[in-house]
Amino acid sequence: MSAKNRTRRQPVAPVVAAPAIEAPHRGLIPRVVGFGMLAAAAFGVVYAVTYFTKDNVATPPTTVSQPGTLTPPRVELPPVTPIADIKPTPTPARTPSSAELASWISAPFLASGSVPVASMVATYTVETSKIPPGMVLIPAGEFIMGSPGDTPHENEQPAHKVKLDSFYMDETEVTIAQFRKFVEATKYITTAEKPPDWEEMKKQLPPGTPKPPAEKMLPGSLVFIPPTNAVPTDNAARWWMWTLGACWKHPEGPGSNIDGRASHPVVHVSWDDAVAYAKWAGKRLPTEAEWEYAARGGLAGKRYTWGDEPLKDSDGKVTNIWQGTFPNLNTKVDGYDRTAPVKSYPANSYGLYDMAGNTWEWCADWYRADTYKDRKVTTLNPIGPPNFWDPGEPLAPKRVTRGGSFLCHVTYCESYRTAARRGTSTDTSMSHIGFRCVKD
Repeated sequence: MSAKNRTRRQPVAPVVAAPAIEAPHRGLIPRVVGFGMLAAAAFGVVYAVTYFTKDNVATPPTTVSQPGTLTPPRVELPPVTPIADIKPTPTPARTPSSAELASWISAPFLASGSVPVASMVATYTVETSKIPPGMVLIPAGEFIMGSPGDTPHENEQPAHKVKLDSFYMDETEVTIAQFRKFVEATKYITTAEKPPDWEEMKKQLPPGTPKPPAEKMLPGSLVFIPPTNAVPTDNAARWWMWTLGACWKHPEGPGSNIDGRASHPVVHVSWDDAVAYAKWAGKRLPTEAEWEYAARGGLAGKRYTWGDEPLKDSDGKVTNIWQGTFPNLNTKVDGYDRTAPVKSYPANSYGLYDMAGNTWEWCADWYRADTYKDRKVTTLNPIGPPNFWDPGEPLAPKRVTRGGSFLCHVTYCESYRTAARRGTSTDTSMSHIGFRCVKD
């Protein structure tokens, strides 16, 4: 089934019409808190045959066998011009727990997969003119989703088979430049730019939780602030700070800006913000299954987007994650201490960048820690559970986030693994959360 002929149910948050679009009201807590081997040797690379009808033989379409190999149709070539007659032509320049929130918000530092399967051969032909700008075609196929039994991460188990139709996905995370165009066109106000609503906030807190001080109930977001010395990693309050005025335009707070960062992924965006942008762009957020399938890039059963080889702190050319000692010492071997411009590191086999590290990415699905336990047979185009459940924060409405971020390190958060998943409250905005879109 072609990508454009499918329909898929998706949970979509409403976007208010012009002149000013705003995300729905939300509480403070969630916001504050938290791609086979392209052919087995036995198969080789197979190219699909494009059928041309009688009417279009004269102008057959250019085809492409993903990822990225152009295959022009067979045509008659004109006579070759002698070299002496050729004139030179100039080349143009070219997330933390809700129950801890009450105490965190007033504190200086906020308390805040290897499954063997048959090798896959992804072959398809597509007219390049039909691929939306800035997107790549992800072919239909099957894969094993989740992690095997030797992982301590129960929310990634059991590994199970999923079958997906084709779809298009953004090459990169949505950039600051792209998000700016959206805001300028719609006058959209992000979650982090609006004051928290205590009535919504307390629905996610244990009964009797006191209301935070009025001076803290102002627009803001969670900003990563590295400690000055090594600290235990059992309490996120040691490196996350609720920062008034922090938002997508001021990533580190009021004294910061986005000058020179147009090609960086936009951060400090909630799920509501991401859905609003996607709707404006005529796209949607990926399902969790689509995201993992695309991240694997046809590498069946591999732990990372690049294979099974773990990264060392000296490896800085693969992806943007933490090098050094988390959370206080980042050696920046990869060149960045926070987000990196998109396309700074190699793409996976599907032509997607930053499917591991840089920023966490929002997915459409509700997050349940036990989602996979009900998948006993091959699941076709799963859209996730009908509701949310995180045993640590049962009252918080959470959506799935994937991919890990620049803060991930094997000693603390190895969530740049392809199967890694977590839930993040829909109104959460943080220094390391962004998104990318898909299209049918």
